[in-house]
Amino acid sequence: MRIPVGFEEFLTARLPALLRFATALVGDPHRAEDVVQDVLIRAQGRWRRISAMDAPEAYLKRMIINEYLSWRRRRSSQEVPAAEGLLDAAIEPEDDPARRYEQRDALWSGMAVLPPRQRAVLALRYYEGMSTAEIADILGCSETTVRSHASRALAELRLDSGGDLELQGDTAKGELR
Repeated sequence: MRIPVGFEEFLTARLPALLRFATALVGDPHRAEDVVQDVLIRAQGRWRRISAMDAPEAYLKRMIINEYLSWRRRRSSQEVPAAEGLLDAAIEPEDDPARRYEQRDALWSGMAVLPPRQRAVLALRYYEGMSTAEIADILGCSETTVRSHASRALAELRLDSGGDLELQGDTAKGELR
């Protein structure tokens, strides 16, 4: 894929993907838009340096994660409501729509109470389809830490769902089902 040179060209090509990633990370499309907007305002002033990097989109995703983590620290309340109907377009229909909604709601409810770093690891692994090494690079930690966060987060999600949660990562499509 050719990396767009100008800031506007990059946004035209990649803004929807950045918003989807932020929505998966934050759990609320409106707050995700705020996080992405704050990041893009800062990135626009530094775009010449950012666009010269090998992976400007990965750098922006790291900025989104950092903004989300700092936003969480600034919040006086730890409440993160799970929005109804979130990411409908990213979830493929199944035979029984009621079961799909039940699983999705359980997943988003569980994700909302996870610590921010565990949530970031799951969003990068199952939504973006990244490897452990790529996640460690983006989060600036070791691969062992990434695996530990993922393991603890998945154990918590399974515990909350009574072991009934089916989480499948399709790394080719980067989908969360």
